[in-house]
Amino acid sequence: MKIKEIVVYSHTGKKRNIRFKLEGLNIITGKSSTGKSTLSDIVEYCMGRSTFNIPEGPIRDKVSWYGVLFQFDSEQVFIAKPTPAITASSCSRVMIRRGAIIEIPDFYSLIQNADDSYVVSLLSELIGVPSNHTIVPDDNSRDSFTTTIKHTSFYLFQKQGLIANRDQLFYRQNESFIPQAIKDSLPILFGVSNQDYLLLETQLRVAKREHRILLKQLNEAQYLQENINIQAVKLISEAQQVGIRGNLPMPESTAKALLELQEIAKWKPAQIPDEDINSVFTLEAKVSNIRKERSSINENIRALEYFNKKEDEYSSEAHEQKSRLESINALPFNAKTGEWQWPFVSEMINLDKPIAQALIGELVSLEKELSSVTGERANIDNYSVGLRTRIDDLNSQLNVAEEELAATISSNAAIAEMGNRNASAARVVGRISLFLETYRSDDDLSGLKEKIKIYQDQIERIESKINPNDTNDKLSSIINIISTDISRYVKVFGAEFSEFPFRFDLSNLTVVADRPDRPIPMNKTGGGENHLAYHLSALLALHRFALINKKALPSFIFLDQPTQVYFPSESEYKKISGSIEETERDSDLERVRSLFKFLYDFVNKEAPGFQIIVTEHANLRDQWFQDSMIESPWTKPPALIPEEWENLTTASTR
Repeated sequence: MKIKEIVVYSHTGKKRNIRFKLEGLNIITGKSSTGKSTLSDIVEYCMGRSTFNIPEGPIRDKVSWYGVLFQFDSEQVFIAKPTPAITASSCSRVMIRRGAIIEIPDFYSLIQNADDSYVVSLLSELIGVPSNHTIVPDDNSRDSFTTTIKHTSFYLFQKQGLIANRDQLFYRQNESFIPQAIKDSLPILFGVSNQDYLLLETQLRVAKREHRILLKQLNEAQYLQENINIQAVKLISEAQQVGIRGNLPMPESTAKALLELQEIAKWKPAQIPDEDINSVFTLEAKVSNIRKERSSINENIRALEYFNKKEDEYSSEAHEQKSRLESINALPFNAKTGEWQWPFVSEMINLDKPIAQALIGELVSLEKELSSVTGERANIDNYSVGLRTRIDDLNSQLNVAEEELAATISSNAAIAEMGNRNASAARVVGRISLFLETYRSDDDLSGLKEKIKIYQDQIERIESKINPNDTNDKLSSIINIISTDISRYVKVFGAEFSEFPFRFDLSNLTVVADRPDRPIPMNKTGGGENHLAYHLSALLALHRFALINKKALPSFIFLDQPTQVYFPSESEYKKISGSIEETERDSDLERVRSLFKFLYDFVNKEAPGFQIIVTEHANLRDQWFQDSMIESPWTKPPALIPEEWENLTTASTR
């Protein structure tokens, strides 16, 4: 699986295509913020990842759909996905086309015909991921999962902040649960676990569980058989005590005891006379109805008390407001004209002014409301008295009914005695039934032992097929082969500790230099140049093994800005605009050339047919480098998107 083409669509139907060579080194170089790093995000988005990681800005604003044309051995698959809604951070809608040769569709042909789950399933099948399901222990916080194309992304993308990171070797390794997912999925992708391994593990777990259950049943049955006489006599005695067996001699043999217990187990409780039961039920219903009515009235009384409380609070507030408004009567007035004089006003002003009328109107309104509340209060009080009277009446009725019920029950001793006897007998019969169900004859024990033997044989047969030692040996062999290549590549880079053998440490997801005195993991080394060398050596060694041995791993890798470590500073690196002159002036030129030459030789000598895509700022005048560039340097942001493309808002208004 390789990348043949990446295409983006504008909101008005225009297309921008970036075409790649299927084999060899592909370089896109240019100025910062031109969209180079976005290419790997587009590929991952179209490989079934719903999360949308395209950064905010011109690319997201001006692109309506993103598409990738994937090349497989015998077919092509085109996958396109729309930009999520403005308020969304993910999208699972997909368009898929398959065929020997796919022509990139125009904008108006884009229509959803699948989703991300189908994409994951299809691509997983096409790269040859074996059927699998990773079982996670019940006490683990992770969910069980199936290894898919998604688990290959850890080895396909080396982002700018990752490619020289000393603490993190793989993409997304710093996210929760991802390290364990890498450890679980890598053996499956590399064919260490055969396709039936996980199915056999499930069968083994089921067989062991059934085996444990049968063993427990056998132990219980054997104990019961050894103590059957004691248990049988005890149960017959209990049956005699509760009156469901006459005062007869105990059975002479185990067989007779079992027969008698079988008869006792058929016991049915004696029926209580219907007329007695109906009398009790009638009185119980009467008591229940009285209590319900009393409860309902009590609720009404509580509601009235709450209303009165709120009414008192309102009346108090209203009276206070009324008192404040009545203070208008205290204003001075002219004795001759009878006109009121407002404070702080030089002229005499009558009360027919708007503000005076409003105040007087408010005063009249409050007086009416207070009068209404006072009138209603009397009605409410009368209603409350009626309710309390009804409560007293119901209490009297309830006392009478409860006395009648108690008298009926206590006077009919037969009902109470029969109920108690039935309950005691039922408990004994229940124990007898359990005893008879648990008891097994010699023939039954033989059958149980035969079942246990069958499951034991099945467990041994499955364990022989799984053979975890073989699996571990296979994985160790693969890691040793990969580690040998890592050591070779580290020497080519001339990185620190290259005089010692290196190995891939799957348990800790890092690379380790094996010094004679002590091992040195990558995070204990210094220098970005060294970390870059370790990253590239490990990733390319993994890919070389997968390519040569036809393992379930796509045959491409994205490297984002690897030469940054060869420039004086990050700011100096970002100033480079894909210019040869700037690269030669500001970088450690020989190391930049050595890096790209290593990548160029890798795809031509070490792993012919492999595809490396590098997004960069640097540029070299070497012809092999120029031949590897798939486009002219991107010098004007955002070069990925034509400047004349309109954003969504502008396009939608046309």
